[in-house]
Amino acid sequence: METGSPGGAGTTEAGAGAGEPVWTGLPPGLLRMRRLLLVVWLGLAALGAGLPLWLLVGPAWSAFALLPLAAIGAGWVMLGRNWRSWRYAERADDLLISRGVLWREETVVPYGRMQLVEVTSGPVERHFGLASVQLHTAAAATDATIPGLDPAEAERLRDRLTALGEARSAGL
Repeated sequence: METGSPGGAGTTEAGAGAGEPVWTGLPPGLLRMRRLLLVVWLGLAALGAGLPLWLLVGPAWSAFALLPLAAIGAGWVMLGRNWRSWRYAERADDLLISRGVLWREETVVPYGRMQLVEVTSGPVERHFGLASVQLHTAAAATDATIPGLDPAEAERLRDRLTALGEARSAGL
């Protein structure tokens, strides 16, 4: 059973008792932010392409401004699919991060291997009330990021991962 929005955010509880991880999706604020940025940047590109073509070459040539507008439609769908593909699960010994639509990628970060857990939030993310958690390990290939979390959830996750990392690495 999945809770939260039908788009994939929320926690999946199916099989939680059978050793299956409990997956948590990303909040819808990340999707809203990315779609707004898509519309703003490609809308400006359409205007920047169409207006000079209209003025310098003629109205027929300004139809090339429709290409960025078509890209908005395609990007809108692709951003939704990408957002639904992101999820993470906290297990007893490691953190799982899963993402990808065509090529599925699942990263397993053992708590004992974590060296640094950062919470970052740029100006656009702060405007939308979002933060990202970045995990650093000894091996650069296993560094991982969970984007677009609620700041309170990002801080909770950072504190929990830091505490688990300290407890797991104490025996090394």
